[in-house]
Order: sequence, then structure tokens, then C-alpha cells
Amino acid sequence: VRSVHDLGMLRVPSGRLEASDPFVMLGSGLVFLIPPGTYPVRVTIADVSDTGDGSHMRESYLSIILHEGEPVVVENVRPEGVSDQQWLDASSAGEYFGIGVDTATVGFADASAIPSAMPPNDWYEDVYDSGEDHSWFALMDSRDHLIPGAANVEMPRAANGENVVLSHSGWGDGFYPVLASYAADGTLLGVHIDLLV
Repeated sequence: VRSVHDLGMLRVPSGRLEASDPFVMLGSGLVFLIPPGTYPVRVTIADVSDTGDGSHMRESYLSIILHEGEPVVVENVRPEGVSDQQWLDASSAGEYFGIGVDTATVGFADASAIPSAMPPNDWYEDVYDSGEDHSWFALMDSRDHLIPGAANVEMPRAANGENVVLSHSGWGDGFYPVLASYAADGTLLGVHIDLLV
């Protein structure tokens, strides 16, 4: 059994979407190009309990939805700076471009917004775990914000609502592929961090 939860909108005005473990690699994650815009982000949660009774739930995908539609092709994303040949070689070898996770968290952000919208100082104590209700850790744990284990946060120096959408990463730390889904006519429908659940 799977359920899909809306995590609000992500602003990507530059069209440079970053996927990362935001508590370790924000600003240094995997970047790929999408049409500039503001898009819904959703987390898919799967029941992995032996009896299907909802006792063991895990995040299985964090997805940004560019267009609604029925996907007919799901394939490796092509990151910024990767040539056609490099992408083809990786895909034909069954290899995936993805992100390393060290804090059991994944996220999406506009890569171009991070340098100006994040402060120059210590992000951990001032932003992630400040002890205040609006810290990123607190919002991820809150039942009143979205759902426990996820958050949609504005960067501290945001001038135009620059934000990051975060989710726990299913099985925790590891390496997770980033995939793109396409409609029959080739329209890019979404980008998905596959949490291998």
C-alpha cells in the first residue's frame, strides 16, 4: 500500500534543480535542468510491513511534478555538465546518477538560489538545529507543519520565497538514484529521488 502526500510548492525560477542530502550537501548536490517555474513536491510513502497493516512505513520517492500525466518512460536523469555520451554510457551500463545521503534526509532546491538565500555562517546551529520552532529539524519533526519526516522551508535570506523541500530517505543513509518520468509525447512529467523501497 502506498500513499502520496503533498509537500507544497518548490520555486525553481532558474530552472537549475538540485537534489541532495540538504544537511550535508546543500549547494553541492546533483543539478539538472528543468523548465523554470514553481512546482508541487510530493512524497510517496509505502507500507513495508509483512502483514500490510501500516506498522512499518517508509518514504519511497520524493518527487517534483512538472506536469500531471501518465508516465510511460522512466529513466536516468542527465545532470548538468554531463554529455550525451556520458549519459548514454551510464544508462546502457545500468548505472544511475544519484545522491549520497549521510543524514537520512533528501531534498530539492533551486541550485542558483542557495548562494544568496542561505547565510554565510554555520548552517547547522543557526538554521538546521537552532532549537527554535522554525529550525529545519523542528519542522521535520512537527505534526503541525506538514507530515512528520518532511518539511517545506524558506531559506533564511530568501528575498522571493526561495525554499527547500525535505523528506526522510526511506531506509536512511546510502546512495539513491534520481530518475525522470516522461509522457508518451516526451513531455517531462517529474523528477524523482528513488529511495529504493
